[in-house]
Amino acid sequence: MTPPASDLIEEKWRCQGPLSADGRGCQKVDQPLGSEQQGGTFAALKHPNFRLMWLGNLISNSGDWLDQVALNWLVISTTGSPIFLGLVNLARGMPNAVLALVAGVVADKFDRRKMMMVTQTLAMIFAVALFVLVFSGNDSILAILLLATARGVVIAFNINARHFLISELVPTRDLASAIALNSIALNISKILGPLAAAGIIAGFGTATCFLVNAVSFTFVLAMLFLVKLPPKPIREARRERFFTTLLGGITYLRQNDTLLLLVLVALVPTFFAQPYIQLLALFAHDVFHVGSAGLGIMVSVAAGGAIAGGLLSAWLQRDARRGDIMLLFMAGFGAFLLMFSLAPNIYVALPMLFCTGAMHIAYNSSNNTILQISVDDNYRGRVLSTLFMTRGLVSLGTAAIATVAAFLGPRTAMALTTSVVMAFAIVLWVQAPRLRNLRV
Repeated sequence: MTPPASDLIEEKWRCQGPLSADGRGCQKVDQPLGSEQQGGTFAALKHPNFRLMWLGNLISNSGDWLDQVALNWLVISTTGSPIFLGLVNLARGMPNAVLALVAGVVADKFDRRKMMMVTQTLAMIFAVALFVLVFSGNDSILAILLLATARGVVIAFNINARHFLISELVPTRDLASAIALNSIALNISKILGPLAAAGIIAGFGTATCFLVNAVSFTFVLAMLFLVKLPPKPIREARRERFFTTLLGGITYLRQNDTLLLLVLVALVPTFFAQPYIQLLALFAHDVFHVGSAGLGIMVSVAAGGAIAGGLLSAWLQRDARRGDIMLLFMAGFGAFLLMFSLAPNIYVALPMLFCTGAMHIAYNSSNNTILQISVDDNYRGRVLSTLFMTRGLVSLGTAAIATVAAFLGPRTAMALTTSVVMAFAIVLWVQAPRLRNLRV
């Protein structure tokens, strides 16, 4: 018996593969699950190609966070304006919101490794340009905005290819491990990058951060060159016209209520809560008065929590692929961030920041894993590209919260938006049992 798509979750059906509009590949929870074996928390690392990509992502993301923290500190320390901080992050992230669906089509139609090599090369060029501008003293806010926008366009295509490539490097049984480990690499880089930024700014100046970021891309390109991908059949999307492919992905998503709910779960907290990382510069400068060194410590503590959250998600494996667990993680993300925003001093704030990072990544990894397993491979790039609109939403959220902070203060602005995330999780728990009861 095959359930219709609208009943997949309400009836507690468990889905072992991509969800189709008629629910193929699903069975009831109380039936045996077959012979699928989970490989454990670190199972994906046994695959040599994934290890190379994992190391490449670690280096690339460390450089990216080095660049991001240095740029945020440059803007807030030279202008003192939360609004300029929001504008720079908006310029950096909005291209991803605008181009995410297009980038998803490109990732489905073309070689993802080559796509990454092109985008990483362009990003390296922009990092060198930023170094030259800041070092020469020509770093006007207009020049920074233009470079941030150009970098955002490149990131829009790179992040799609990077995430979609994971499914080609590991078998399905190790996909949850690979996604969690990829999140861990991202968050290790959120420790290494900000701490390096704090040290380099103190010892050599902000401009040097951008030069070090440019050098990091050479290691990433070397890793991409060494990765060997298994032969893949030509995806159906490669034979279609561009707009036919784009519309096909939108139609596929609209026909599956489950996937639409999962995408919504990803996007709403992204706008209202995830900008907290970008706004830590504001808290360091205006609230806790801890300088660039304090900013590096704050971002690193949040990243340390995120590593713990990634390990938790990888360890839970099957449980992390449940809708109710995902919603609990999301509610925890909002609750701890609310407590951080109201913390009376830096010593109370740091533990709350650690827990915020843990719940953020645990929720994000859970949502990403469920989507990766649920979507058909022919539509993977187009459906998951909706998630990578999040960079644009983070930037839009950063600009919105920064504007509110300029009038009401950082604490009030953050408390208001994180309360929305908590309320959203409660509403979904009560009103969307199909999501709460999801098992994949």
